[in-house]
Amino acid sequence: MELWQIGKTAFPFLEAGIAEYEKRLKRYIPFELITIPDIRKGGKLPMEQLMEKEGQAVLARLDTSDYLILLDEQGKQYRSIDFAQYLEALQHQSHRKVVLLIGGAYGFSGEVRHRANHLISLSKMTFSHQMVRLFILEQLYRAQTILRNEPYHHE
Repeated sequence: MELWQIGKTAFPFLEAGIAEYEKRLKRYIPFELITIPDIRKGGKLPMEQLMEKEGQAVLARLDTSDYLILLDEQGKQYRSIDFAQYLEALQHQSHRKVVLLIGGAYGFSGEVRHRANHLISLSKMTFSHQMVRLFILEQLYRAQTILRNEPYHHE
């Protein structure tokens, strides 16, 4: 499983949390955090053009057999237990790899949305793409502990 993010994490407090949950998660599953570089001079581009260029960078890295999950406010919401079961079911399918993608500040291009196999929303609230990095890693870790009946998750 891979988690892809656009650009580096900007805040040290998030970097520390991300590193912690990445380390925990790797005890359970093969996992890689991939940072797709920011688009050069992206801050000077119109929003649509920036999303298009970010989308091209993402699509260039994907293989046709990869299962792409977008973290998107319009996606399906899961309870943690249901998310764990969803991930477990994905492990039994024949995808080369599962890629969870956090978009840039403005979200995803139409091409990336069209390529996606599934959309997941962490909440009806909007979070910064920087914060989502930590939140999804914690949920991935939580899912692994749920699947192993470990005491991390309380219900």
